Amino acid sequence: MKCEILAVGKIKERYFVEGISEYSKRLLPIFPISVREVADKAMAEGAAPALVNKAVAVEGEALLSLIDDDAVVVALAIEGRQLSSPELAKKLNEWSALGVRKLVFIIGGSWGLAPAVLKRADFQLSFGKATYPHQMMRLILCEQIYRAVKINRNEPYHK
Repeated sequence: MKCEILAVGKIKERYFVEGISEYSKRLLPIFPISVREVADKAMAEGAAPALVNKAVAVEGEALLSLIDDDAVVVALAIEGRQLSSPELAKKLNEWSALGVRKLVFIIGGSWGLAPAVLKRADFQLSFGKATYPHQMMRLILCEQIYRAVKINRNEPYHK
């Protein structure tokens, strides 16, 4: 199963880039993962809701254009289902057993995900009620995927 993370915006902070790169490198031989980015639409604080909604819709269209029809899509959303690390590992196994060839995780930008993206998602995943910067969320997601793969392989890492 191939795994891809689609995300809104570029990561500028070197420490996030290095962390994501490290987990991607660790996963490469056992569970290849790639990251693709779409441009975020810069908005001023306090922008009119109509402008924010339009920007989020444009970001959503860009994300949706990168998804294959047969991919299983997991949208990261605060309203989604919270899974423990072992539960995420079990979910990855379930998708693999179903013959899923491509798994796509989607991380929105500062303003969230477009309703069209949430509608396309086969599963909505939440990492809790807290709000994280989307750059940090990429690193957290990579670490959790790595942890889940290690759990599934009965290899040391998970504690």
